[in-house]
Amino acid sequence: MLLSEVQSSLRLPAGADFHVHLRDGPMMELVVPTIRRGGIDLVYVMPNLNPPITNVQQCLDYQTRLQAMEPNVRFLMSLYLNSSITPATIYEAKRAGIVGVKMYPANVTTGSSQGVTDYAAFYPVLAEMERQDMILNLHGECPSVGDVTVMSAESAFLPILSDYHTRFPRLRIVLEHLSTAAAVSAVAACGETVAASITSHHLSLIVDDWQNDVHCNCKPVAKLPSDRAALLRAAISGNPKFFFGSDSAPHPIAAKKGGDKIAAGVFTQPYTTQSVVDALEKAVEWGVLKDEDVTVERLKGFMGDFGRRFYKVESEPRGEIELRRGEDRIMDVLQNDDQSVQVVPFRRGEKTWGLSWVQ
Repeated sequence: MLLSEVQSSLRLPAGADFHVHLRDGPMMELVVPTIRRGGIDLVYVMPNLNPPITNVQQCLDYQTRLQAMEPNVRFLMSLYLNSSITPATIYEAKRAGIVGVKMYPANVTTGSSQGVTDYAAFYPVLAEMERQDMILNLHGECPSVGDVTVMSAESAFLPILSDYHTRFPRLRIVLEHLSTAAAVSAVAACGETVAASITSHHLSLIVDDWQNDVHCNCKPVAKLPSDRAALLRAAISGNPKFFFGSDSAPHPIAAKKGGDKIAAGVFTQPYTTQSVVDALEKAVEWGVLKDEDVTVERLKGFMGDFGRRFYKVESEPRGEIELRRGEDRIMDVLQNDDQSVQVVPFRRGEKTWGLSWVQ
């Protein structure tokens, strides 16, 4: 069935989001309840809290807090790769049910100040991850040094991906939040143990958008129309290497509006499924995608099936969602009762699909 044939409503299995930032404290309390609003029942949680999640007990405690807040969502957990992570940590983490380890190059994005500066130093850890069948999640950007800028940071990182895959061919690796055609090609050229997540905002934005709107500023930054086109084609290609990870990253309004530095992150959590569907339909309007390419089956694969398979998730989606064409409008701001925490969602004020749970 083609997406364009859907006249008024569409039923899909509950989606899975393999890259979310849920923060801690009052921000966590505000955003966690929005997960199911976006049609998602399983999330893979990033560990760049303050302080970051660098040991097994911290990770399990965080999972417990999240699960208590939303028992109808399954939370898959990760550790933050830094000097405190050893092969012994990996062995312990696997037995505790932790799924993966996130690698942030130092100082490339929010919460990455304790990240990696020497990629080769972690070869023993990666070798143990390969033995334990854990996932390595890569923030695929090099720091802006010399000729490397935010526009070239992802492409500059791709040799590191290649090196890791060559040295550890059985290690499952996810290159996170692709933003370039070069990254799409690099992932496609690797073996079956390498996959990638793609966000809804990278399916929608180009460089001009984030230049003009701080709420579209993210890392990696959106790039050229040709890059966006490559991401759209990958997302709806039916290739199981490419699956959905929102990289939904909430920041208080004050942090997005500046000061010393504008916080990098786009908040999509309340409208994750809707934003993907909107992006695909716009791509057909632009002529980037053909109508016959955008099938409901491929949408199901991208929004859950492919990621669940790569992550070896054994449980089935918990029910179904119904999308209703044009029945919702994205809120201008998400805030708690006393308005002490306020977050602006991606595409604020725009019309989108309505979404409800039917099972």
